[in-house]
Amino acid sequence: MHGPTPPPPLPTDRLTFAMPPMHESVEDERAHRKERLAGALRIFGRLGFEDGVSGHITARDPEFSDCFWVNPFGMPFRHVTVSDLVLANQDGQVLQGRYHVNQAAFTVHAQVHAARPDAVAVAHCHSVHGRALAALGDLLDPITQESCAFYEDHAVYDSYTGVVVDTEEGRRIADALGSRKALVLRNHGLLTVGDSVDAAAWWFLSMERSCQVQLTAKAAGRPVLIDHRKAVETREQLGGDLVAWINYQPLWQDISRSEPDLLT
Repeated sequence: MHGPTPPPPLPTDRLTFAMPPMHESVEDERAHRKERLAGALRIFGRLGFEDGVSGHITARDPEFSDCFWVNPFGMPFRHVTVSDLVLANQDGQVLQGRYHVNQAAFTVHAQVHAARPDAVAVAHCHSVHGRALAALGDLLDPITQESCAFYEDHAVYDSYTGVVVDTEEGRRIADALGSRKALVLRNHGLLTVGDSVDAAAWWFLSMERSCQVQLTAKAAGRPVLIDHRKAVETREQLGGDLVAWINYQPLWQDISRSEPDLLT
């Protein structure tokens, strides 16, 4: 005896799937980047990534490519709104906004942006597990699907010279990053880049969690490594900025719906 006949499958063109938006003007693109930047900062604040006044996410302005939107110095990530964001030039001088910027952190971001014209956004915070891995001076091992996204696509900056206020030190950090998506700053923390704010933020979130998994697994025993071929295949499937953007969208939807004041 047959049950009721289910409805026919819907055509795929009737299904919604979010993709990065196309912008009709530079003003629209600027507004979009600023909204996503404020949202990413709030997400980082929720997750406890800020430590005092340490930590930055920067977004390149779509019109003035050597100028960058950044969180205000001394303002909690959880409170940042679009109108609070500051526009600074590559020397850290404020062009728009009401607040100072953290000059030490901005030195690194400006040099990374200069070396990576493909990088729309750069994220660096003093997260707990990122700092723990950085204290060991270790890379992420290919022990999970998520960590494979970073396989042979991140590096260690194997030096620590204190708070970075020197342009040359910023350039050395940018050189260590090279064309990769992420960097472990020894004894310091993590840094990620992306072709959108969403991608850079996702890579930081995923890298921090991968650090936590690796530290936990090594404390419990000897993790089993994914072999080189499979790790490369997984990185090719999951390691692109478009995949990062897609993975980030539930977080954006959550923060923008639950805290719509961030858009003011």
